[in-house]
Amino acid sequence: MSFLGAKDEPVFVAGHAGFVGSAVVRRLQAEGYTHLILRTHDEVDLTSREATEELFRETRPRFVVIAAGRVGGIAANMSAPVDFLVDNLAIQTNVLLSCSQFKVEKALLLGSSCVYPRLAPQPMREEYFMQGTLEPTNEAYAVAKIAGITLARALHAQNGLSVVCPLPSNVYGPGDHFEFERSHVMSAMVRRFCEALDTGQSAVMLWGTGRARREFLYADDLADACLFLLENYDSPAIINIGSGVDLSIAELADMIAASVGFKGEIRWDTSRPDGMPRKLLDVTQVHALGWHHRVDLREGLQSVVADYRSRVHPSAVMLP
Repeated sequence: MSFLGAKDEPVFVAGHAGFVGSAVVRRLQAEGYTHLILRTHDEVDLTSREATEELFRETRPRFVVIAAGRVGGIAANMSAPVDFLVDNLAIQTNVLLSCSQFKVEKALLLGSSCVYPRLAPQPMREEYFMQGTLEPTNEAYAVAKIAGITLARALHAQNGLSVVCPLPSNVYGPGDHFEFERSHVMSAMVRRFCEALDTGQSAVMLWGTGRARREFLYADDLADACLFLLENYDSPAIINIGSGVDLSIAELADMIAASVGFKGEIRWDTSRPDGMPRKLLDVTQVHALGWHHRVDLREGLQSVVADYRSRVHPSAVMLP
């Protein structure tokens, strides 16, 4: 794969140190790209218009992947909706405007399946975008993502910016956050079950009813999809990226418990929200282009458990 033509073209990965951004960097490096523009938040604050413009002025990227942003699970979204809205609006706006101003050849803005209506028909097709009321628990984040997609399409229509806007399903894999206030459902549950096993707990309490259904996409599969779309997709129209398979949160909990060796009881705190009842993406369009996910959920889950054990709790003994 060589979406740039030459492997030394400057590629800016916004959010390269984050969960998805780091997977994109790994994929680019594996393909032999050598001119990656990587800046931490301490080096360049992308919520600042002036700082973002200066970065583009100095580095002149030819291709841009926008993976930067404030992310988190239900708890984080509910506790800090202002931060999720303001920070994501600022980052997307500043980077996209700079892409247009400095004549970037092609940009990719990572969206989220959260932009679909709470009660969208399943599986969710791209045409359901903005056709209903959003899920309240992550409304601020979803509105920010919708605004970013709208800006990307407007810049394409008005200024000719070449941009693609993939909408991934729930992303998981090594490198995710395990802090409960920042973690997504997969990493949060891996931590809970590992801690329960290590401390001899007889039961684990989880949020919701367990009946909500989710689709999961391995982070490195998403990174592969990003490069694939940069090479093979030339439209600002949103396009779903996922596995096309979902399961209930209760089924996921059973799978994680078995993976870590926890044999106790699983309890559900039904006073806590489930979030959207179901989020399954229709991946017909991306499959028609020729892209398919590769990593099976059980295989990917094992890597998350191993990541927790090695990175967060290295003193624990890994099960065979």
